[in-house]
Amino acid sequence: MPGGPASVGELIGGREPTFSFEFFPPRDEQQERQLWQAIRELEPLHPSFVSITYGAGGSTRDNTVAATERVATETTLLPMAHLTAVSHSVAELRNVIGRFAGAGIRNVLAVRGDPPGDPQGEWVRHPQGVLYAEDLVRLVKEAGDFCVGVAAFPYKHPRSPSVEADTEHFVRKCRAGADFAITQMFFDADDYLRLRDRVAEAGGRTPILAGIMPVTSMRTIERAAVLSGAPFPPALAAQFERISDDPVAVRRLGIEQASLLCERLLAEGVPGIHFITLNRSTATREVWQNLPMGVRI
Repeated sequence: MPGGPASVGELIGGREPTFSFEFFPPRDEQQERQLWQAIRELEPLHPSFVSITYGAGGSTRDNTVAATERVATETTLLPMAHLTAVSHSVAELRNVIGRFAGAGIRNVLAVRGDPPGDPQGEWVRHPQGVLYAEDLVRLVKEAGDFCVGVAAFPYKHPRSPSVEADTEHFVRKCRAGADFAITQMFFDADDYLRLRDRVAEAGGRTPILAGIMPVTSMRTIERAAVLSGAPFPPALAAQFERISDDPVAVRRLGIEQASLLCERLLAEGVPGIHFITLNRSTATREVWQNLPMGVRI
């Protein structure tokens, strides 16, 4: 963002909550058009930053670099690139980090990533790769002047044996050098608040942004456990089930519930909200319009 901070961490440390958007890199020309339509429609909202995800096993690595570089050079937006350790050697990871630096990208979200093909499958370390996200954080930090974010799990990571173990892993990532964190999507504010409390009790001080995705169809609910690692809240699911035969009503309720969730989080002092857009702008803009004016300016 011309004239503004180049660090997501600096923005998150400001007086006002941040709000930001997540996109995924396109795989074909149609997805490319859809992505850039969404970006152009959301750019006038002046988000704090935007992020571009990274496919499982590095399957969209080149597209991630290209899309993030284009955001940096062709828009007023501050870009952040995702980076995962799946199927990559340390040498390959250093090469990707170097490409980010060469494109002027200094904000990176470092996540271990899901196994390709089956997000719930066994995670296998590359023979010359890193084992944990904290190792990836150190690798990025050692490579230069990067601002690094990590993932947080309000429920707990699907592979963590317990909430306590998950909290320990998260705090280790923070102590490895993470400047901020973004949660996996969630649908119950109390899940976020419990995460924040237990991290604070464990000595963690890293700001945690809330990852939010509005429910726009019943399929979102069906896939919630895979997408978030947590079951969809039963009481909320019951509300959607009662209108499941009316797609318009389902979407309306999803926008309403996401708006209420954001309002509660802002009232509780969340440092920022990160919208998962799925490369579509309409639902995100509708929720954004319902936010308090101070956050939208």
